[in-house]
Amino acid sequence: MGMAQSFSIETPLMWLTKAQTWELTEALGGEALVDLILEHSHTCYRGDRDQRHPWGYGCGTCPACELRVRGYDEWNAAGRGGGVA
Repeated sequence: MGMAQSFSIETPLMWLTKAQTWELTEALGGEALVDLILEHSHTCYRGDRDQRHPWGYGCGTCPACELRVRGYDEWNAAGRGGGVA
């Protein structure tokens, strides 16, 4: 109500699975961007940056870590580079 004009907010990642998000990461920036995401991001609810897994940092047991590892594993099982759905 406080805006002078109408606008929309785009949220493309909202409609992708985690596996599709990893695929998009690779498509946009190759292995370099995948490596950057693995090293410099995490979704762990506990904020765990002590444990480095193949899918990145996190405790590995909270719901956010479970979702991330499941998406990462699905992306790897699909053969990396299989195309964004």
